[in-house]
Amino acid sequence: MPRCGWAKTDLSIAYHDAEWGVPVHDDRTLFEFLVLEGAQAGLSWETILKKRAAYRVAFDGFEISTVSGYDDRKTQALLADSGIVRNRLKIAAAIGNARAALAVQRECGSLDAYLWSFVDGRPRTNDWRTPKDVPARTPEAEAMSKDLVRRGFRFVGPTICYAFMQAVGRVNDHLVSCYRHEEVGRFAS
Repeated sequence: MPRCGWAKTDLSIAYHDAEWGVPVHDDRTLFEFLVLEGAQAGLSWETILKKRAAYRVAFDGFEISTVSGYDDRKTQALLADSGIVRNRLKIAAAIGNARAALAVQRECGSLDAYLWSFVDGRPRTNDWRTPKDVPARTPEAEAMSKDLVRRGFRFVGPTICYAFMQAVGRVNDHLVSCYRHEEVGRFAS
């Protein structure tokens, strides 16, 4: 089956075929992807996919209210956990982002409602023909990044935000030659 070129290993193929680009509406899963995309900065997505199960355990299933309450002891335990990316700034950002996500939930009703606002409530389907056509950032990702930073989120630059938007189905960036392009595009109809 023709796929997007980045899906090369069993792990990335499974992720591509089942998750990437499918709209997510669950706040916990959205928070998971915010954490994972931030952790990925400077690393490959394959590295993060390999560590994803360990992240789920280390971060208590990405329960936002639980992560928001992490203290110094939990931070030290995370820094000692070889199953995750042991970067002090990224771990601190995940905890701070949980606190910021709680504030977003209080203000907007859900993290989902807030994040959909950057694409007017519907996924965007792009018609990219080659990997070179796919942008690293868009005006929507830049607006999302700017607002997240304003709200206290970290590790949410425009490139990270666009990767997040791709992952959770805010945009469909499967290449037109990929068999998933049409399938995922049905969510925008």
